[in-house]
Amino acid sequence: MLDFDLAELYGVETKRLKEAVRRNIERFEGDDFMFQLSKMEIAEFSRTQFATLNKGRGFNIKHAPFAFTELGIAMLSSVLNSRTAIEVNRGIMRTFVTIRQSLTQSKKRKSDLYTELKELKVYIEDVFADYNDINEDTRMQIELINQSLAELHNEKKQQAKPRNKIGFIT
Repeated sequence: MLDFDLAELYGVETKRLKEAVRRNIERFEGDDFMFQLSKMEIAEFSRTQFATLNKGRGFNIKHAPFAFTELGIAMLSSVLNSRTAIEVNRGIMRTFVTIRQSLTQSKKRKSDLYTELKELKVYIEDVFADYNDINEDTRMQIELINQSLAELHNEKKQQAKPRNKIGFIT
């Protein structure tokens, strides 16, 4: 946003806004907070080629306006001394604290979930160990049953005597 729009938004004169920025310029260092418009960009807001004045705020610019980024607008609320700027700054601080609290709670929740996941892994490993033990026991029992059946079958073969044939002889 441009300085004259922000001055209107915060309820101060553009001149006072620029003074506050210049007095606190170290807070606005770098293009990620603010920058000044180039001559070509200023020409878009300035007088027309017929030298007539446009009515309205932001036209007929004498000095290059500052363009503020999102970070710059937030920082500006901390250096201006208007009711609106103070309210905006309070809102930013409240939001920051709320986000920090939610992140802290999120970390605790993440830790709780991690602990619960570890407990579930241990439980699942125990269940699989029991399952494998049951399978091994069952396999051994089936093997014993098969051996017993094979022995019974062999005994029956050995006990089988040739029998006399039953029926009529022709």
